[in-house]
Amino acid sequence: MAVKIRLTRTGARNAAAFRVVAADSRSPRDGRFLEILGWYDPKLESSKCDLKLDRIEHWKSQGAEVSDTVKSLVKQAMAAPDAAVEPPAVEEAPVVEEAAEEAPVAEAEPEVAEEVAEATQEAEEEVKTDA
Repeated sequence: MAVKIRLTRTGARNAAAFRVVAADSRSPRDGRFLEILGWYDPKLESSKCDLKLDRIEHWKSQGAEVSDTVKSLVKQAMAAPDAAVEPPAVEEAPVVEEAAEEAPVAEAEPEVAEEVAEATQEAEEEVKTDA
């Protein structure tokens, strides 16, 4: 199977847009493909294309033939000033460690501890009287 890296047409009539794909050379232009490698839109003024250059290099190393148009797009993408800049690394959100146990009420404030103790005694007495 001979693989080609070429364009497939998408978009409406008179509003063509293209995908860069790796496809079997026997497949029709807009037919089956192996992988989408990017897109190209000639109507846009800036950033006309977005290519996965690492995947294109992978397919080329596997023996894929690159069409003339895709060769020129790759050349433009590599020459673009933003192509040399890697996307910013996504930082992970810091992990907030939860306290293993809350501080005992008796250590927090003695007045609160007394109120809690009284409330629990009253609740226990109500339960005993109800039973």
